[in-house]
Amino acid sequence: MPTADPAAALPLTLDLEDFKGDFSFDALFGGLVDELLPEYRGEDDAAPAPPPPPPVLGAAPPVFPAVDELLGLFKHSCKELVDLRKQIDKRLQNLKKEVAMQDAKHRKTLGELEKGVDGLFDSFARLDSRISSVGQTAAKIGDHLQSAESQRETASQTIDLIKYLMEFNSTPGDLMELSPLFSDDSRVAEAASIAQKLRSFAEEDVGRHGVTPAVGSANASRGLEVAVANLQDYCNELENRLLARFDAASQRRELSTMAECAKILSQFNRGTSAMQHYVATRPMFIDVEIMNTDIQVVLGDEGPQADSNYIADGLSTLYKEIADTVRKEATTITAVFPSPNEVMAILVQRVLEQRVTTILDRILIKPSLASLPPLEEGSLLQYLRILAVAYDKTKELAKDLQSIGCGDLDIEGLTESIYVAHKDEYTEFEQASLRQLYQSKMAELRAEAKQQIESTGSIGRAKGASLTTSPQQLISVTVVTEFVRWNEEAIARCTLLFSQPTTVAANVRSIFACLLDQVSQYLTEGLDRARDGLNDAAAQRDRYVIGSSVSRRVALAAATAAEAAASAGESSFRSFMIAVQRCASSVAILQQYFSNTISRLLLPVDGAHPSACEDMGSAVSVVEAAAHKGLLLCIDTVMSEVERLLSSEQKATDYRSPDDGAAPDHRPTNACIRIVAYLSRVLEVAFNSLEGLNKQSFLTELGNRLHKGLLTHWQKFTFSPSGGLRLKRDITEYGDFVRSFNAPSIDEKFEQLGIVANVFIVAPESLASLFEGTPSIRKDALRFIQLRDDYKTAKIASMLNNITAE
Repeated sequence: MPTADPAAALPLTLDLEDFKGDFSFDALFGGLVDELLPEYRGEDDAAPAPPPPPPVLGAAPPVFPAVDELLGLFKHSCKELVDLRKQIDKRLQNLKKEVAMQDAKHRKTLGELEKGVDGLFDSFARLDSRISSVGQTAAKIGDHLQSAESQRETASQTIDLIKYLMEFNSTPGDLMELSPLFSDDSRVAEAASIAQKLRSFAEEDVGRHGVTPAVGSANASRGLEVAVANLQDYCNELENRLLARFDAASQRRELSTMAECAKILSQFNRGTSAMQHYVATRPMFIDVEIMNTDIQVVLGDEGPQADSNYIADGLSTLYKEIADTVRKEATTITAVFPSPNEVMAILVQRVLEQRVTTILDRILIKPSLASLPPLEEGSLLQYLRILAVAYDKTKELAKDLQSIGCGDLDIEGLTESIYVAHKDEYTEFEQASLRQLYQSKMAELRAEAKQQIESTGSIGRAKGASLTTSPQQLISVTVVTEFVRWNEEAIARCTLLFSQPTTVAANVRSIFACLLDQVSQYLTEGLDRARDGLNDAAAQRDRYVIGSSVSRRVALAAATAAEAAASAGESSFRSFMIAVQRCASSVAILQQYFSNTISRLLLPVDGAHPSACEDMGSAVSVVEAAAHKGLLLCIDTVMSEVERLLSSEQKATDYRSPDDGAAPDHRPTNACIRIVAYLSRVLEVAFNSLEGLNKQSFLTELGNRLHKGLLTHWQKFTFSPSGGLRLKRDITEYGDFVRSFNAPSIDEKFEQLGIVANVFIVAPESLASLFEGTPSIRKDALRFIQLRDDYKTAKIASMLNNITAE
């Protein structure tokens, strides 16, 4: 028996609503199979499963009993889905047709609207053009109406002006028949304006006819000339009346009335008369008591003898009071005058040209360069210091006044013009002041030196000798520092008074040249005085040189005098070395000042700095030349004493003892000991005073002179072998001392002397071996060999001939 289709009995389970919104296939599938598979539901929702049917006898139990029902359900669902798709497709076709129809209608409507809008735009354009045309026509009508009104007003004013002009043209000098307008105090401004217009027209007409006269215009010109004269008189009378009213209001401090008068007066000459009148009537310009107070504030009770510091304080006080006064006046001027800047310019100019200049004329009294005032009466330095402080304070005042307001006034240029007479000759005055200070200082030093000499009772100086010989009297670094301080003060004034780099550089060079001259002259004269001491000592040595055939008493007296001369020479040597040391310190101070102060002022100008360096180099060269001459004299002084010691202390027996066979004496000779002690003592100050190349060249020259002097001295003696050993000991002593000179060439010479001394020690037959080792000593060795005491007995001469021949 056939089984019925289970799908045919199933109701419709799918609907279009199931696919709207958030569609979930899992939810759809679950909804389809939930009824058929209740055992797959959740435990809470699942109903008790029906008991399974009893198995058919002989048949296997089904694996999935609901499969047929599910297949039927799925087929039925697929059919429904196909039906739904067909429905959807049909709806889509209908919607497409409707959309196409609506789109066609919409396009048609848009086309019609575009045509309508284009027509509307054309209408608007025609309307705008019409409105513009109407507006232009209205504007032209308005312009014509305004022009007509203006012409009417001008004609009315012209009629009134002609009427007023006829009144002024009536009778010369008669102002009694004028309209009430010209005598009404309440209409002064209107009367002033009309009078100025009439005056301008009349003067223009008279001028035009006066330049190009025409026929028939003579009477008119003469008539207008009467009007011009009457108008001039009236304007003068009106201006005076307004100025009187302005003065009265000024005394009562009625600023509104003053402002009204100033505004009316501005029609006369742009108000110049009112501005000048106001400024001229300020108490600071007309009150004699204020002027006297200014002088008292600045100079006080000291009068013209007041110093620069006192004047600086006084000017600060006075200028502050002036600035405060101008500041108060500025408040009034701003409230009263239509053009306050012009009034302030006049006021500030009057302050500088009258009040400031008056006080400057009292404190800046220019001295005469032909007759300089002495230092105790102020001197040029006092004038220059006052000039600097006055200029500085005046510049500060100018800045204050400019901050308050001075219109278009060139206040900086005006300030400079006040001092132009002083600045034109500034450099000459500065140089003259520095020279005056230098001369005064030199006179002071000479007086102190003379007083010191008189107080110590110094006597017995050679005729023409310098009055000052002590190091303190020769050169002082403190004095040079004072020179630099003077110059530094002058340079500070220069940079204060001038601002242009070219002008500053030129003036700085001139001022610095004064310092170079002062330092160079002072140091050179000090070195010359120190050198005079060396010359005096040399003359004293030469004075006591005596012959060999004199009595014992004379020789003893000469030796004592020579000792005194040697002491004087040593003292002069020390003094000169200290002078050289102070010269070096002074030059260092000068160079440091140039680097720190002068260079930065000269570098901005091409060529100024190199030129100044050349000037300084020339000045230093003069000092170096003087020092060089003195150092050569120092070497002469030292060598003279060395020669005296060698002559007096060196004995013939030092190098050729009668008991030559005895044990040799390894001590230096007494002359060597005395000379090394002398050199150590006297050169100590040279080591401390000289530096660098000066020290090196001095010691090298001294070493060469010492070497040459010793060679000459030793050639006067005869040497035995033991004497040769002692000579070698002397040479070692001298060599050890000159090693402190740090001069390799000198060390080498004394080392060679030590080798040459061996010619006195070796046996005659070994002399040849000396020349083989050191051929450079051949010349000196050949001379020294002749001084051997066995030169003749050992027939060394023939041996030398053989050596020379070889």
